[in-house]
Amino acid sequence: MTTPAVARPAPTFAALAGEPEAERHLPFNRQVAAAIRYVVEHYQEQPALEDMAAAAGMSPFHFQRVFRRWAGISPKRFLQYVTLEHAKRALAADASVLDAALDSGLSGPSRLHDLFVSCTALTPGEFKALGERLVIHWGVHDAPLGRVLIGTTERGVCWLAFLEHDGDGGDNEAAVIAEFKREWRGARLLRDDAGTAGAAARAFALAAPGADPLPLLVRGTNFQVKVWEALLRIPFGRLVSYQTIARAIGQPRAVRAVGRAVGANNISWLIPCHRVILATGIIHNYRWGVRQKQILVGFEAALAGAPA
Repeated sequence: MTTPAVARPAPTFAALAGEPEAERHLPFNRQVAAAIRYVVEHYQEQPALEDMAAAAGMSPFHFQRVFRRWAGISPKRFLQYVTLEHAKRALAADASVLDAALDSGLSGPSRLHDLFVSCTALTPGEFKALGERLVIHWGVHDAPLGRVLIGTTERGVCWLAFLEHDGDGGDNEAAVIAEFKREWRGARLLRDDAGTAGAAARAFALAAPGADPLPLLVRGTNFQVKVWEALLRIPFGRLVSYQTIARAIGQPRAVRAVGRAVGANNISWLIPCHRVILATGIIHNYRWGVRQKQILVGFEAALAGAPA
C-alpha cells in the first residue's frame, strides 16, 4: 500500500556565507538539543536567555545566533509555545484541520520549504517472506531535537526512535537498541553510523521545493497503516485528538485501538504521532517520553506561528 506524498516541513541549521567558520560547518545538534530539553523542563520558571545559553554551553550571544540560524525563530519564541495552553488552543479546531487535510490528501501549503514523505507498507507476510534478504543499516546520531537511532533499508527509513535522557547525563540507548533488534528480528541488521548519517540529517533538515520524497517503510496491520496514514495528514504545528483520528479513518468507536496504533508507530517525527494528544489538552503517553513529546509539539508550534 502506498500513500500520496505528504508535505511536512522540518527545521534546519542553515550554513550561511559570512558566518564564523564554526557556525558554517558545525550543526551544534547536541548543544541545541540540551537547551531545548532545559526549556521543556523549566518553562514554568520562564528562564532567561542566559539560562538557556548556559544549558547549551554557549555564550548568550552565540547561542541566540546559533538557535535562530537553525530554527528560524528565537529561543524566547520557542519558550512561549512550550505550554499546555497552546495544546488546549490547538485542539479547539482539530476536526476541521484534519478534515481539510484528508479532503486534499495533503497537510496543506506551508510558508516553510517542504520535506515530502512517501510511505510504503510491508505486510507481516511480506516481511516473513523476505527474511534476511531485508537488510537494515542502523546508527545512533545526535539530532537537534534529541539523540536518535535510525534504521534504513533500500525501500526507505524503517525506524526512527528518540533516546530518552534520564536526567543524570545518560540515556536509554541500550534499551532502544534492544527494542529495535526485537522489532526487526529476522532481518539482517548492520550497525552503520557513517552510512546512516545522511538519512538522520535529512530527517531533520529542510528540503528544497521539489526535492525527492524521503521514503518510509512501515510494517503493520491494515488498521495500523490506516492510522499512520491519517497521522501523515495532520498539518505541521497542529494537534488533534485520538477521537478525531478515529473519525477520520471511519471508525469513531475505535478510540482505544487508535491509541494503540499510534503507540505502535516505529518512525517518530516523520510519522508525527506526537501531534495526537488527549481531548483535555494533556500531553501524555509518548513512546519516547513525555518530555520529548513536549519538545516536538512546542517546537512545531513555534515554527508554525513564526513570521514568514
